Amino acid sequence: MNTNWWTALDMDYPIIQAPMAGSTTPEFVAACLEAGILGSLGAGYMTAEETRAAIREIRNLSGKPLNVNLFVPEKPERDDSVIGEAHRALAPYREELGLPGELPALSDSEFSRQVDVAIDEGVEVVSFTFGLPDEDTVRKLKDAGTFLIGTATTPEEAVEAERSGMDAVVLQGKEAGGHRGAFIGEDRFLTLRDLLGGTRLTVPVIAAGGIHDAETVRAALDAGASAVQIGTALLVAEESGANALHKEAILNSEAGGTVITKAFSGKNARGLNNRFIKEMADAAIAPYPVQNDLTKAIRSAAGKQGKAGLLSLWSGENGWKARRGKVLEIVRRMTEEEE
Repeated sequence: MNTNWWTALDMDYPIIQAPMAGSTTPEFVAACLEAGILGSLGAGYMTAEETRAAIREIRNLSGKPLNVNLFVPEKPERDDSVIGEAHRALAPYREELGLPGELPALSDSEFSRQVDVAIDEGVEVVSFTFGLPDEDTVRKLKDAGTFLIGTATTPEEAVEAERSGMDAVVLQGKEAGGHRGAFIGEDRFLTLRDLLGGTRLTVPVIAAGGIHDAETVRAALDAGASAVQIGTALLVAEESGANALHKEAILNSEAGGTVITKAFSGKNARGLNNRFIKEMADAAIAPYPVQNDLTKAIRSAAGKQGKAGLLSLWSGENGWKARRGKVLEIVRRMTEEEE
């Protein structure tokens, strides 16, 4: 197991807090850093200036090396008829929540400006989801001394990530909560075990998906991973920025309660099955990131109005095993067998 890279990042344990965009408040990321793991700012939905402000706030709370996760931009061909149909499918939810009926503004990616912010702010690690950055971006970050992490859901994607210049690659098993990082062909939904067994790289691999306690951490490391990435088990932490409804839904969930859906964002993601997912099963859905823009106000209003049935309750397959606690307590439970 190659430990040089994570010990060089001042980590006490080979654990990365998954960059769960929308829930990684500066306080949460800093708590993860101070607990001895790599804290990650999920900046995928942020503007460049929001990214800069969050980085600086984290720096005020912790001086440890930080990971900033960026979404590699996708530009689907705009089809107004598809967008209109998807927008109309959401009308009952807007009406229920008292939201205006007009089409919301569609967002533009600030990826390149976020990369510049990461360099300006001296961010030590930058990770990527939904694909890989181009050669110029990789070169620019490497010249700044940044450690780069890619995300892969198949051995082929992992090989491509290494070839593109990633210093390490997250292998995301189908068990993982939240958005799937697939970017080559159709998602094959491989298990973490199959990914670890079928991927051969020269750079370190990081295991993600279903890891929730010391036993599953050890199993992934024994299977060849140099570190693990953990999401749901940390999402329920007191310091996490996740909506309280979301945390309680995970903590009260049962085995087999998650499904893969495109309903909220137009991209495959694993979350707790709820009313919105069920009702939208046969509805028109716009491609990512348009669908995400179309449902943004619905998700926000649902959170404020206490309607968990309309929230994107991202959770891994083992989320039902998550336990309450502060970040430090959760990390200690993950590492207790190693101490």
